[in-house]
Amino acid sequence: MAEPLTVVITGAAGQIAYSLLYSIAKGDVFGKDQPVILHLLDITPMMGVLEGVIMELQDCSISLVRNVIATADPLVAFKNVDAAFMVGAMPRKDGMERKDLLKANVKIFFEQGQAMDKVAKKTVKVLVVGNPANTNACILSKYAPSIPKENFTCLTRLDQNRAQAQIAAKLNVTADKVTNVIIWGNHSSTQFPDVAHAKVDLNGKVVPVREAINDDSYLKNDFVASVQQRGAAVIKARKLSSAMSAAKAAADHMHDWFFGTKGDNWVSMGVISDGSYGIQEGLMYSYPVRIADKKWTIVQGLSIDDFARGKLDATAAELKEELEAAIAECT
Repeated sequence: MAEPLTVVITGAAGQIAYSLLYSIAKGDVFGKDQPVILHLLDITPMMGVLEGVIMELQDCSISLVRNVIATADPLVAFKNVDAAFMVGAMPRKDGMERKDLLKANVKIFFEQGQAMDKVAKKTVKVLVVGNPANTNACILSKYAPSIPKENFTCLTRLDQNRAQAQIAAKLNVTADKVTNVIIWGNHSSTQFPDVAHAKVDLNGKVVPVREAINDDSYLKNDFVASVQQRGAAVIKARKLSSAMSAAKAAADHMHDWFFGTKGDNWVSMGVISDGSYGIQEGLMYSYPVRIADKKWTIVQGLSIDDFARGKLDATAAELKEELEAAIAECT
């Protein structure tokens, strides 16, 4: 059996982590034969709750879990980690503006970046889940300069999963039949869910989603708005932000980072922009990526029509404004 991977989950006493931990522990993320050592980070007042979470992990009786360390100290939590799920953040509440969320969370990632820079492995794979995820990931990377920028990503797989599910429901197929949906930009209401290059398997025949739906008005309006506003709709309905679906998406994201994408398929990940598709370098921007040997590459050469161009630029403008505000908070 392989040597154990050391995996840190921040905000480990919270709702997303509660769903995520079981998936990691039983091998859904890193493999059925991959032992793990779990580092669970949360704030001091949550240590009692975290103790209960650890009891439940023990009671699951999962042989892949070799050790569990609970701590409120980032220097302990990030010590020699191979993979990091940065879940801990103040959750968005009903009526909260993104700027308020940004101000509350940016200093958390500033401090955790400094700790990660000191003690984490330089090969660590980092996924930021806590919102505003794109900008938090930028801040984390900025203050962990010894770790390559391509090792930092943020979660837009949740948006991809939402978009795929909605297309699948519209066409009365299972979600796995829909591939190559793209989420461009920010994990916010400016994101652009794009099906211009997506495909669907209809009774064994693979056809473009656009052709199958045959309703451009729906795809440019109701579909886009529904995916963009899905997080807010969940909050309105359950009075809490997405947890189960966010945990599933985080598991999907990290699994594909470790095991790769298949054939011509791609997935959406928030990654550091290199200028592809005219997006400013240095923004943490969601692109379609293919993954091999634990390295992602942005899919190049996709056609972008005028409608899409406007959407890509609008979400990039929001990200630029967010990042500037976040850096101002840090200084």
